Parts: sequence; C-alpha cells; structure tokens
Amino acid sequence: MPEDVPTPVDFWFDPLCPWAWITSRWILEVQEQRPIDVRWHVMSLAVLNEDKDIPEDYRRMLADAWGPVRVCVAAEQKYGPEVLGRLYTEMGTRRHHERQKFDRAFFEESLTAAGLDPALADAAESTGYDDAVRASHKDGIDRVGQEVGTPVIEVEGHAFFGPVVTPIPRGEAAVKLFDGVLAVASTPGFFELKRTRTEDPSFD
Repeated sequence: MPEDVPTPVDFWFDPLCPWAWITSRWILEVQEQRPIDVRWHVMSLAVLNEDKDIPEDYRRMLADAWGPVRVCVAAEQKYGPEVLGRLYTEMGTRRHHERQKFDRAFFEESLTAAGLDPALADAAESTGYDDAVRASHKDGIDRVGQEVGTPVIEVEGHAFFGPVVTPIPRGEAAVKLFDGVLAVASTPGFFELKRTRTEDPSFD
C-alpha cells in the first residue's frame, strides 16, 4: 500500500463494554499520529454469550445490550458506515463517562448529537435489525474465533481481540502499543498473550 494511503483498521465494538470503549479511544489516539483509517463495525456481547453458561446477573445485563447495537445498525443502514464512529463516541461518552442508562432519551440524545435522525431510537426495540447485527458480529468474530469478547480489530489481514488496557494510552505510549500489538498479531502461529486484570476501567 502506498505510504500516502491510510492503512485500514477495522474495529468491531459493542457500546455496552467499557473495555472496548477504552480501546476505541486508544485507536483514535493512534489515528492522530499514524496514517490509519479506522472503520467501525458492530458486534454484540448478547449474541456472543447467548448460548454460553454465564452468571445470571451478567445475562440480565446483556438484555440491555440489544438496544444500542440495533440503533447503530439502523443508523448505518440509513446513512452509511461512516456515521458509526461519531455515533459510538456519543453513546460511549454518555454511557461510560456520564453513567446514563440505555433508554429512549439516551438514544435520542446520542443520535441528535451525532447529527442523525433521533427517530432512529425506535430501532432499540425492534427485532427487525437483529439479522444485520448478527451478520456484522459474525463477520468480526469469524476472524478471531469464539473465545474472545469485544473489541475485535483487524489490520492488514491480522485480526485479534483487544488490547484490553487501562487507562487510555496517549501520545507516544499509544503508538508504541499499536506497534507492539501489530508485531505480535502478525507473528505466524501466535495465538494468546494474557494476564489477570487487577484494575477497573479508567476513562482518563
């Protein structure tokens, strides 16, 4: 790829996940310093976990996960995929920084702030978007396998889950992590690198 053409970075997210939110702010930090073009896609923790044996309180939480991904898909279908980044930013800011609930007002405010039709909030309660949610989710998850969560990232054919990190890496640290993640992900035969999380998500 010519040096003056940004490298596509495909990013699958679920607005529910605070860890994906941190990673999304990191990749935007990288985009400020490197010629990459982040392309946003929906995935769903509700779909990922629907057939898994998970704690009941987590399953109850996932019941709220359908609304935001349905609204994202509805916006994508009406306006095109280029609107997903700014809609995700509006949703994530309200959810993770302001601790708002996924209700009608949340969706209308997020859509309006993103310059989109607030009537798309209707999609939160419509199963008519579920097939598209599942298709987008499958597209991302098929690149990495089932034993992961959100986000999924693919860069030049190298797909991976994560990175899971807190707080948001900034400046030189963001680029250093990006280079390191790509070095690992592009290594033939590499599959896993993990350690136990000892901190809660920080959105600083």
